[in-house]
Order: sequence, then C-alpha cells, then structure tokens
Amino acid sequence: MLARLARWSFRRRRLMVFGIWLPFLVLVSAISGAIGTDFHTSFDLPDSESKEVQDAVTAVQPEDAGDVAQIAFTSTSPEGTQDPAVKAAMTSLFEQVDAIEGVSVTSPYTPEGEQFNSDDEPVSFAQIQFSERDQAGYLDLADEIQELDDDIAVPGLTIEYGGQLFGIFEFPESEALGVLAAVVILLIAFGSVLAMGLPIGTALFGLGVGAGIVGLCSRLFSMPDFALQMTAMIGLGVGIDYALFIVTRYRENLHAGMEPESAVIDSVDTSGRAVVFAGITVMISLLGLFVMGISFVRGLAVAGAIGVLVMMIAAITLLPALLGFVGRRIDNTSRAAAAAVGFFVVLGLVGIFSGLPLGIALLLGLLLALVIVVASFLPFGRSLRRSLPHRHVKPREQQFWYRWSRFIQRRPWPALAGGLVVMLALSVPLLSIRLGFGDTGNLPEEQTARRAYDLIADGFGPGFNGPLYLASTDPNADAATVAEFDTALQNTPGIAFASAGTELAPGTWTWQAYPTTSPQDEATTDLVDRLRDDVIPATGLDVNVGGTVAASTDFSAYLGKRLPLLIGAVLILSFILLMAVFRSLLVPLKAVVMNLLSVGASYGFIVAVFQWGWGRQLFGVGQEGPVEAWAPMMLFAITFGLSMDYEVFLLSRMKEEYDRTGENARAVADGLAATARVITAAALIMVCVFGAFVLGNDRSLKLFGLGLAIAVLVDATIVRMILVPATMELLGNKNWWIPKWIDRLLPRIEVEGHAVPGAHDGRAGEPGDEDREPELV
Repeated sequence: MLARLARWSFRRRRLMVFGIWLPFLVLVSAISGAIGTDFHTSFDLPDSESKEVQDAVTAVQPEDAGDVAQIAFTSTSPEGTQDPAVKAAMTSLFEQVDAIEGVSVTSPYTPEGEQFNSDDEPVSFAQIQFSERDQAGYLDLADEIQELDDDIAVPGLTIEYGGQLFGIFEFPESEALGVLAAVVILLIAFGSVLAMGLPIGTALFGLGVGAGIVGLCSRLFSMPDFALQMTAMIGLGVGIDYALFIVTRYRENLHAGMEPESAVIDSVDTSGRAVVFAGITVMISLLGLFVMGISFVRGLAVAGAIGVLVMMIAAITLLPALLGFVGRRIDNTSRAAAAAVGFFVVLGLVGIFSGLPLGIALLLGLLLALVIVVASFLPFGRSLRRSLPHRHVKPREQQFWYRWSRFIQRRPWPALAGGLVVMLALSVPLLSIRLGFGDTGNLPEEQTARRAYDLIADGFGPGFNGPLYLASTDPNADAATVAEFDTALQNTPGIAFASAGTELAPGTWTWQAYPTTSPQDEATTDLVDRLRDDVIPATGLDVNVGGTVAASTDFSAYLGKRLPLLIGAVLILSFILLMAVFRSLLVPLKAVVMNLLSVGASYGFIVAVFQWGWGRQLFGVGQEGPVEAWAPMMLFAITFGLSMDYEVFLLSRMKEEYDRTGENARAVADGLAATARVITAAALIMVCVFGAFVLGNDRSLKLFGLGLAIAVLVDATIVRMILVPATMELLGNKNWWIPKWIDRLLPRIEVEGHAVPGAHDGRAGEPGDEDREPELV
C-alpha cells in the first residue's frame, strides 16, 4: 500500500501539494482562527480532599470558587505600610480592583485582613479572590489590575502582584531556534540546500496543519495553555526526523543508479514503513496516558498524538511529492544558495539572542538571501552560480561507524558493562524523586509575581505564599468543638498562623492556616499529611484539608499510583508489536529494557537539576523544588515512543541485512553503519529542538524540554551506538529466534518492506553500489 501511495504522490505531485496539503493548511488555519481556541487546565481530582474543600466552600459562597492572588506592597516610610499616604493610596487601589466584576479584595486595613500586616517588616498584602477558576481567561484582567496603580505616586511605595495569574510565562522562540539548528545540522550532514530544505519544509507544513487541528480540539478536550508548545516541540522533532530518514534512503537509492520515481517508491516502502510503525508506537505511548484518568492529561495526549500523526502522514505523502519536483537535483547546491542559507541562519540567531524582534531578523535574513540569489544571475555573480563540489564517499568498511561497530563487537562485554554503568549512574537520582508543583518563587526576579513572593516571604514567612484551607461539614461541629479544634490547629508544629474557625453557613466551618515553610518545600507536604493523619483525627471532627499545596499533594499521590499502570500498558503493548515486526523474542525484550534505561537516565538528570539544584544556574532554574507531578508520565510516554523510533530504524535495517546475508555479525555492523550517521543527525536535531525550551522562563517547559533532550541524547549515543551492538553481538543468531507457537499467533507486520532489486546488493567492504551512499556526519 505504501508503494502505491508513494507512486501516486510522486506522479500527482502538483495535486498533492497545491490541491490537498496547501488548501487543507489554509482551511484548518482559517477555521481555527474564526472559531478560536479554548485552552484551559483543570487539576481537579473528583474524590480528593482538596476538591471536597473547594466544593464545600463554593456551595455556600460561589463567588470564592476561583483562583487567589495577592497585592503585596512595602514602604520606606518610617511608619511603613501604615503611613497615611500609603494607606490612602492602597485603599483606593483595593476599591478599584474590588469594583471589577468577578473579583473581590480583602484589604489588610480591614478587620478581616488585619493578619496581612507584618509585625516584623514594613510589608502588607491584600488578597484577591476570583469568582472562577479560569486562569487563561483572566490574563487580560491581570493586565488591567496592574495598570490601576499607574497614577500612584507615593514616595518609597513599592507594589507587586503575586500568584500564578501574574506570572508572565514567556515562551522562548523555541520553534524558530529548533528549525535554525536543524538547518545547520542538515546542511552539514547533506552538504545540499535542497536535501536540507525538504525535511524542514515537510515538518513546517505538518506543524501548521497540526497546530490548527489542536486548536480546534481544544474546544473538545481540556488542554493546558502550553499544549501548542508541546505539540510543536514533539512535532518538529519527529517531523524532521521522519522526513530525514526517507530523504536519506532516497539519496542512497539515487547513488545506487535508480530512477527518481523508483527511488521514491523504494524509500517510502522501506524507510517509510519504519516511519509509520515508529509513528504509531509514539501515538500508542501518548494515548496510553488515557489510563491516568485526568482530563488535562488526556488533552495533552491527544495534542501530542495529533502532532505525530500529521507529521507521519506528511512524510509518506507530501514528501514524495516534493521529491518529485526535486528529482536528481537534490545533491546540487550553488555557492549562492549556501551563502543565502548561511546569512538567513545567522540573522535568525541574532534575532533570538540579541533582543531584536525575531520576525524582523528573519525578514532581513530573507531579503539578504534574495539579494545573494539575484546577484548570482548578474554578470559579476558568475562565481556564485558554481556548484559546490560533491563529497568523496568512502567504502562502507572504511567509514567511522562501520569501524566503530566492529570495535564494539570485538569487545562486547566491556562495552556492555561500561554502557550500563553510565546509564545506571545517570538514573541513580531517580531513587529520590519527589513529585509536586513549583511555585512563583521559581520565576525570574524581574517578574512582579516573583518579587511579590519574596516580599511576602520576607514579611511573613514563606508559608504565606501557600496557605492551607480547611473545611468541615461535620454535623457534630459546634462552638465548643470548633474552639478545641482551633487550639489543636494553632499548636501544630509547622503552622505559623491559623485563623479561628468561621461558620460560613449553618453546618459549614472553614479555617485558614499558614505553614512556616514554602509551598514547594517537602516539609509543607509533610505538614499536610500530618494534619490529615494525626492532628485532625485526634480532634474527633471530620475536617478536610485543601488549598494549592494540598491539591498538589493529592495530585502527586494520584499520579504516583497511576504511573505503574501507564508504564505496564505501554511496555506490554510495545513488546508485542516489536515481536510481530521482528519475529523475535529477545530483540523486543532488549529494546524494552534499553528504552527503560533511557527513560531512567532522563528522570535522574531532571531530579539532579530541578530537585537537587545541580547546575540550576546553568539551565536558568530558579529555586530547587519538586519535579512537576505530571512530567514523569509525559516524559515516559514521549521518551519511550521516541526511543522506539531509533530502535525501529536501527533494528529494521539490521533485520534487512540479516535476511539478505543470514550473518548476524555482518548484519549488526552493516545495519549500524547504514543508520548511525543519520540517527546521529536526527538526534542532534531533536536535542536542539527540545533543548531550546530550556531558554524560556516556564519551569514546566524547561523541565520537559531538558528531560526529552537528555533522553534522546543518551539513547542515540550510549544505547544505540554501544549497548545495542554489544548485546546483539553477544546474543548472535538468537537475536532472531522466536518459538514457533508464538510465531503462528502473531500477525505479520513488515517494516523492512520490499527493496527494489539491485538497489542494495553491495556488501560492506566491497565496491558495490551501496558503498556510494551519501555521507552523513
């Protein structure tokens, strides 16, 4: 089927590009723009204590159902925040904020908020209560609130705005940086502008379509506001990689003497099969997140799966059409084209790192590139029209990766032991992983939310940035029992301040308690557990603990219990699929173990950086804190899927060589030599795409991008280039053994396809056509 699809796309390339893909891109973008998106995040767990507190409060006070923020202020006046001028200005500000629909303010100058005045420092804060939990919907409102203090001109008065709502999460120009990095890597790898441009162009087409579809799906699923960035991160990585593998096979076929149409058909029917299987594996891993049973996680899974699906389809339909336009010119590059691309990349990087608007920088780069191209057609530009010389390609046995494979195969036990030691060492920090959520204390100091956090922490203690809310609907609660509970709560170690119980409505009592430690501190989580397990049961009242910290504790505990289900489901399904593809028992088992090592190394690295604080300044991480509770499941699903990509590409080529020669050692060496260079280039692109998200200030995306980058890096180097050839050599022909009864039960799935006869007849070390494959670094 893939061969027929490739033939149809090649022969009807104008229809495929201008009649299908381009109109579909415009249509999806137009519909998404007209209807609009609805990205929002819901962290609620239906049966959790924190949700019960929220429900108990909103049942009697629905106006308190939303998020909470703060207006923190300090004054250098001798009277501090009690200075009459400060008091008048801030009271006026509070009244203006309180007048906004859906917002209420508790002022420190009222009896209800007198505890918001510090006894030790000239610091006070007001509490802002929103009526709905719609952080994305309140972003414009946050700007409106901050603009209200523009006319305040009290000497020595400093005003800051705290809470997640006022945290400005500036997404870096990650997609642009990833694309520019891919341009450089592919240009070095291929030595051809056209060969470089095809994978990137295909991926950008797919990214545009995928982003439009994800935007539409945000109205059907609960998707967080970073779903598009995550889709772009995954989509660009796999999209460029998938197209890269097919383009590499296409060039290899042309060098073997095939006609362009046959070369395209063979490329899609061989490498294209591996792309389809790898894409399906990634989607299965992502959709496995549905077992977590959380709405926004399902939304992220759908967004990621859509991005991968679109890129997979683009690689086997759009790319063959584009190859049809390029034909044999894929290796031809003029000096003008190379110079134009170089200037475009340089100006793009200048725009990203210098503060110059990226759009202007890229436009200048494009104009300069056009000038160079136009100049090449003028009489004085004759030298620019000259083609760059083609690279001399060594016979395969003289190439680095073939010699490397033989080196490892001659020393399999030391290689295996050394690789395992490194991977296990990287995984050691995983043993101390602590799940939770970061707070605004992790934001850069130039942000108002971070400065408000520091003000409140200095004036009251870090725990005032994450109060606990307690609620009870116990029918046995009365003034006497509540008074006893007040005493027990206030005397609990780790509580800096606790309010007396307030009866919001008959039968509904509430309390506020401020820990002595910050929201993301492990001691605060321990306090929540101690209240629930020891303090509250001893009072005899049925009281639930809620608030941001408690919700984080509930969420982390829930995910910790569900994560083994996700891991088990993905491992079992992947093992069965690999057995069906490679007709082997040991190869899929080895693949699953190797992929788990990559995941473990990724987990260990992010624990060391984000939880322990190792190298946090290097990566721009604020304070050390827990690993974001949702990150391990997302990292596992995506990392496992991407690791399986490289496993499939490498093993399918080894299997193809083994079927052709029947010699395991030669198949391992030839398979590694044929794929290692392209896997290296693909991995470098993914590392750059994922690593670019470390440049932003969103801790979640930093953690996610760095985790994926490390996973891909170790997988494409230590795992694929050391552990795989070592284990394949040790197992010998047993690699391809499978019990006959299992073989009969499994469906037949061919990843290798049917290569066109004569395309790959050269043996490693012999002057066959295959030795003339294009050189990749």
